[in-house]
Amino acid sequence: MDITPQEVAETLSMVSEQNLDLRTITMGISLAGCADEDMGRMCDKVYDRITRTAEHLVETADDLQSEYGIPIANKRVSVTPIAQIAAGCPDEDLSPLAHAMDRAAETLGIDFMGGFSALVQKGMGATDRKLIASVPEALATTERVCSSLNIASTRAGINMDAVLLSAETILECARRTVDIDCYGAAKFVVFANMVEDSPFMAGAVHGTGEADAVINVGVSGPGVMAAALSELPESASLMDVAEKIKQTAFKITRAGELMSREASRRLGVEKGIVDLSLAPTPAAGDSVAQILETIGVGECGGPGTTCALALLNDAVKKGGVMASSSVGGLSGAFIPVSEDAGMIRAAVDGALSLEKLEAMTCVCSVGLDMIAVPGDTSVETIAGIIADEMAIGVINTKTTAVRLIPAIGRKEGDMLEFGGLFGSAPVMPVNQFAGSVFAHRGGRFPAPLNSLKN
Repeated sequence: MDITPQEVAETLSMVSEQNLDLRTITMGISLAGCADEDMGRMCDKVYDRITRTAEHLVETADDLQSEYGIPIANKRVSVTPIAQIAAGCPDEDLSPLAHAMDRAAETLGIDFMGGFSALVQKGMGATDRKLIASVPEALATTERVCSSLNIASTRAGINMDAVLLSAETILECARRTVDIDCYGAAKFVVFANMVEDSPFMAGAVHGTGEADAVINVGVSGPGVMAAALSELPESASLMDVAEKIKQTAFKITRAGELMSREASRRLGVEKGIVDLSLAPTPAAGDSVAQILETIGVGECGGPGTTCALALLNDAVKKGGVMASSSVGGLSGAFIPVSEDAGMIRAAVDGALSLEKLEAMTCVCSVGLDMIAVPGDTSVETIAGIIADEMAIGVINTKTTAVRLIPAIGRKEGDMLEFGGLFGSAPVMPVNQFAGSVFAHRGGRFPAPLNSLKN
């Protein structure tokens, strides 16, 4: 890849003035050889495999950051979904495996580790149920471990039993971590159409179709995008806006592609994907909401927001895909409420509601993300919110997700404070008319007609 002097100058400007960073370098690691019927031995194998494979990850990322001048916000690891390697172990509690993962993360000096996960979109085995039951304990007693479930897909439909279990798990994760603003729920996410190569937490896993070890990179750049769009006059057409987004996404992704190639070469592992998602932070000027408002929406959540987000997401993909032959992961625009200063403001102002966020998930990269709800929200209501979001993903053949944080002991209008990239979450009002029947019917929402692709 040839990088021109002009591109170097543009990139340095993006870094120094517009908050450009690589959100994460994530090493995916296969744990296929770690299965064991003895829990202690399996934990030792998991710890050894992770620490041996990712031994130089942080060092390499720091070197790249120094040499190229592009900050790397997080260094992370994702592993094979734990339910897949624990099937031969008779133990009911699988949280010791999460503790082994957390020890490995501490040893390596990484920020987060994903993969305390199960794929249950069509049904749940005994080990899947054990893992789900272990999630609240695992997340309450570890610092860096994240957990995820894939509970729906276009090919399989929606596992409605898993929807209710997920809602119960979210509430229990929040209850177990009340002393830290219910932070446990922030490390747990449920998916429809989960991808196997995402570098982003809390939903990163190392898919079974991947090589033994892979480097996946997640770029960022909302600040860069907002700055570029601010150069356009208000008279610019939406075609002009889309072209500017495409050009800027190309430049951002080129930086990620370069760092991805260098990281994989130096670490001696497979180069995976560049996820070109616009991932916001609580920092001023690094907001997806600000981009939508720069496009012309009065305040994020107001009329026109879904259209502006659809334009942004599509143009980001079109521009980014030309800058790398390995675009993957989620790739588009994220709308996590707590992690975006503009989203927080819009939620506090009342411009942004849960229902509007759900509409926006039809056209963005993921789903209902980092949203705090009142602590007395019923399990049936949470299950209904999850089911609605899974249906959007299944019917539209896209990835959707739910990461809700029940604010135990808090009410609408209160604020949860997480700090760092997780930011702060205003407790948003929730429609409480879910009823008591739908969430408990169970069974499976059948695969839709558009699943018949063969």
